Amino acid sequence: MKNLTADELRDMYLKFFESKGHAIIPGASVIPENDPTVLFTTAGMHPLVPYLMGAMEHPAGTRLTDVQKCVRTGDIDEVGDAAHLTFFEMLGNWSLNDYFKKEAISWSFEFLTTKLGFSPDQLSVTVFRGEGKEGDEGYIPADEEAVAIWKSLGIPDERIYRLPREDNWWGPAGTTGPCGPDTEMFIDTGKPKCGSDCRPGCHCGKFIEIWNDVFMQYNKNAEGKFEPLGRHNVDTGMGVERTICMMSGAPTVYDTEIFAPIMAKIDELSSMGKGAGAPELPSISPEERLRARRIIADHMRTATFILCDPKGGVKPGNVGANYVLRRLIRRAIRYSRMLGIAEGFTVKMAEVICEKYKHVYPELAANLETCRNDLAQEEKRFNATLDKGEAMYNKVAEQLKAHGQSQISGKTAFKLYDTFGFPIELTLEMAAKDGLTVDKEGFDEANRKHQELSRTTSAGSFKAGLQDNSEVVTRLHTATHLLHAALHKVLGPTANQKGSNITPERLRFDFAWPQKMTDEQKAEVEKLVNEWIAQGIDVTKKMTTVEEAKAEGAMALFGAKYGDQVSLYTIGDVSKEICCGPHVQNTKELGSFKIKKEEASSAGVRRIKAVIGNM
Repeated sequence: MKNLTADELRDMYLKFFESKGHAIIPGASVIPENDPTVLFTTAGMHPLVPYLMGAMEHPAGTRLTDVQKCVRTGDIDEVGDAAHLTFFEMLGNWSLNDYFKKEAISWSFEFLTTKLGFSPDQLSVTVFRGEGKEGDEGYIPADEEAVAIWKSLGIPDERIYRLPREDNWWGPAGTTGPCGPDTEMFIDTGKPKCGSDCRPGCHCGKFIEIWNDVFMQYNKNAEGKFEPLGRHNVDTGMGVERTICMMSGAPTVYDTEIFAPIMAKIDELSSMGKGAGAPELPSISPEERLRARRIIADHMRTATFILCDPKGGVKPGNVGANYVLRRLIRRAIRYSRMLGIAEGFTVKMAEVICEKYKHVYPELAANLETCRNDLAQEEKRFNATLDKGEAMYNKVAEQLKAHGQSQISGKTAFKLYDTFGFPIELTLEMAAKDGLTVDKEGFDEANRKHQELSRTTSAGSFKAGLQDNSEVVTRLHTATHLLHAALHKVLGPTANQKGSNITPERLRFDFAWPQKMTDEQKAEVEKLVNEWIAQGIDVTKKMTTVEEAKAEGAMALFGAKYGDQVSLYTIGDVSKEICCGPHVQNTKELGSFKIKKEEASSAGVRRIKAVIGNM
């Protein structure tokens, strides 16, 4: 087993699959393009959905490999332990109806053993064991093909674990659609088994997952039957942070070279180090201090990548992705207070993170100044909020003492947390100093009910899934091109796109503009788009290079990294943009266009919500 840095691992992985005929493609934005099912790019497959679905051919071919930045916040409350991260890098290789299980499994085995240096004896794998009986509705056969391939590579039957659908199955994203079995690879750490039924996936620490190969080979129809898809794709994923952790022998991902400068900066800024002007260090346990350091490191890394993303458009706010970003930043600020870190630390953390990653992701350096400003403003706002929470706590404590009471109710503690952002840890600490107790069980119950409600109401926004490539979404996507062109005509060339989101109900388009649009401007934009729709202009596509597309006057937004070949969509003399689709063939298919709302999205960014046709 080799001890690699993250830079070495990325380079080794990409070159290995390039030697197997894969084109190296750039990773996409962490802000998904026209995918209403997720707030952020949560997996390497999201940017490749149209190609995996066969909706279009990828310009780089049918064998691809990349490194994708991912953000997952479903387990945000678990961050602080040894394993959970909200931002991570995913190495992937892809087959778009090209090779299948034999090649994918064999190459995974080869990379693990010959490149990373793991002994085959350390490797255990899981495969799908099948479900139901043949002929029954919902029947899926066991993946004996994967079993046979692993055995041919020398993995004995006792290290091939056949597991149910909840362990070794992917999809479909909705009630119907593409799906299939997967095979997962685990490294045996050498620890003793936790019991007689110990196996990969039991989370006892003996087996650590390192890679996952997904085989999309079925389609689940409306009757609940799994039919052969007729198109075989491979989607694999290997986490950079987890792999580096295993190879270095570090106890956690936070103890690797990836996090070393970030953790060092936290220690420098805290009262543990030499943070000039830092407040007196609160009294917390070593376990609480360790957890706080990890939360700050993780959340600031994620926030920095979101704020510096080349696509832009996500700022701290109260809805959707903006709220998630705000929650990450404010959670980091709360825990910074526990470590006695002085105000202004978020900017310093972003600078360290940018320095660590800018050679891999140049957008971090390019957008650092904007990131600094956003963080400084949000930290100032939230510290003021925390001061209000502290004042409210003092009022509660005074009232309790005046009435001869000694316990802060769970409901009151939760109100301090939920309304004023005042951490329960600070409530507990201040209560102890004041000779009061806190109904922690009551707080936990109130928090649990709140989280259940939040998960229920936002489940559709956080689930990982395939983009909606329905006819309606395709029409709306084309409409964004016309809207963009109309904004340029009415407002000028600086009204550039800052983000978009499309659902089957509407399009949402963010663009750079310093003030509210007038009614006359909105009417003119709407009129232009409808004129272009009525003209029945053909929408054409051609494959070209970025340089050639720009030479033709095409827009290439967000400073994004592109591959050697890109899709250039032209709508007459109205619009010419580099884009991955999907699009209609003629503007008449849109029917009509109506702006429903124009509002502020964030500082210097406006947002239009619009519908088409009979919506």
